[in-house]
Amino acid sequence: MNMDSLSGVERKIRRESYMSASVLLTMAGGLGLFLFGMRVMSDSIEKVAGAKLRHILEIFTTNRFTGMVVGVIFTAIIQSSSACTAMVVSFVNAGLMNLFQAAGVIFGANIGTTVTSQLVSFNLSAYAPVILLAGVLCMMFVKNDKVKKFSEIVIGFGVLFLGLSTMSSAMAAMKSEPAVVNLLASVEGHHLFATLMGLVLTSVIQSSSVTVSIVLLLANQDLLSLPITLYIILGCNIGACSTALLASLAGKKEAKRTALIHFWFNVIGTLLIYVILFFAEEPVIHMIQKISADNGRFVANAHTLIKIFQVIVLFPFSNLIVKLACLCVPGEDKKVGYRESYQLKYIGDKVVFNPATAVVEVIKELDRMASLASENLNRAMNALITLDEEDIEEVYEVEKNINFLNHAITDYLVKINQSTLPIEDLKSIGALFHVVNDIERIGDHAENVADCARQRKEDGSSFSKEAQKEMGEMLEMVNKIVQYAIEMFVKSEYKHMQDVVELEDHVDEMEREFQKAHVERLSKGECTPAAGMLFSDVISGLERVSDHATNIAFAIMDAEKEAS
Repeated sequence: MNMDSLSGVERKIRRESYMSASVLLTMAGGLGLFLFGMRVMSDSIEKVAGAKLRHILEIFTTNRFTGMVVGVIFTAIIQSSSACTAMVVSFVNAGLMNLFQAAGVIFGANIGTTVTSQLVSFNLSAYAPVILLAGVLCMMFVKNDKVKKFSEIVIGFGVLFLGLSTMSSAMAAMKSEPAVVNLLASVEGHHLFATLMGLVLTSVIQSSSVTVSIVLLLANQDLLSLPITLYIILGCNIGACSTALLASLAGKKEAKRTALIHFWFNVIGTLLIYVILFFAEEPVIHMIQKISADNGRFVANAHTLIKIFQVIVLFPFSNLIVKLACLCVPGEDKKVGYRESYQLKYIGDKVVFNPATAVVEVIKELDRMASLASENLNRAMNALITLDEEDIEEVYEVEKNINFLNHAITDYLVKINQSTLPIEDLKSIGALFHVVNDIERIGDHAENVADCARQRKEDGSSFSKEAQKEMGEMLEMVNKIVQYAIEMFVKSEYKHMQDVVELEDHVDEMEREFQKAHVERLSKGECTPAAGMLFSDVISGLERVSDHATNIAFAIMDAEKEAS
């Protein structure tokens, strides 16, 4: 059937249906571009600046106020309160931050997330093609890796505003669609429904910034009245908690509590605004209109002011919100000590994964593994002298745990190496692979000493007093190197680098002198050949332990060379 054979009414209906479908497709395409641009921009910023921002979080979150300020800045930069909250959860899990400090950062993140709507309200869509072209040209023709990463941010920014421009055009066409106008008009006056709509949309899209931006565009086209936008924004605020709540479900109790701090802040804050709007809706709208040039600016300013007001009112009660979160998730997780067998403490399935803190958590796990290996070496050396069977058996059991951690951490490093880590962290992955291997080798040498203890127990050989003294001196020196190396690696400090180099030279010299003295004792008949063989093996093993410890100390230099 062709259009000529249709009546005028039928042609009109078909034309309108075609136009409606076209508008919806344009709207969907614009939303897709906006979401993609937001994701690219946020991920690229995390890759470029994630490590530096993480260091800022570590340093300036010692109290709630500075934590709040950092939360504002951090979220404003990466354009995602969800990413900030996820990083805070990781910090709490790693023991780098407590819940009270986390509360300050989360409060600040709620203000920082409003920056997106402020940017959208300034209507930079006209410059989107130029921004996008600049980013693509940099990506194609500039060889510098850092510039390429920065160009990804620019491309994301351009795509974001291109999507906004597309959505805005679609919404302008919607004004002539009676079905759309009637649907949006049906929300007017139904405050609870508007709040639920904002909550559901944000939970689905997983970003309050995106939902508020859509509300902003609808208000700009007069498709939504100003009063109803306030209630949709309140719903968006609660819906924004869904990302952290869902992510925390598989996490530990501290992760759940951190997500609940975010949730309760938004719920209580929303109820406060509801009460204010119930008694003074018109004065509030009038006040925001006075500082807003148009409807879009009204929505952006309303979003920001609501968040600032909530933080000002609830900040003094942050301790109570933390306690409320703890009441909702009572009890404690099973403690995983550094000697706990076949369990990961800082990484794995029960920890909320966040690329920006993944390397920090690996380092914490490696610190735990190194403590196990160092303690096991000393246990083995003690068993070599005392021949305590329980100590010998425990050396073997702990070595199995060290092997488990070696495989689990290595697998995790492979996994995170394939994710979007910050550039600095990505370049340190190679050094981390070497460190986990060196720690595992220290554990192997402890097991070798236990083998010597068992052999000595079986053949009844004994060490001379001089041999025992030499092994003790060398072990003390090796313990210092291991302690300094692990401290340097964990803290990324060079403070003991010279000490490590000098101690390593001293241990090498010791090994040569003690092997020579051992040969002299053998020639004089002061020790048996069986004991002499064990002594030689132990001394050589301790020297190799110092080599592995030195490798760990120098790993931070290798990582920085890669990053530079």
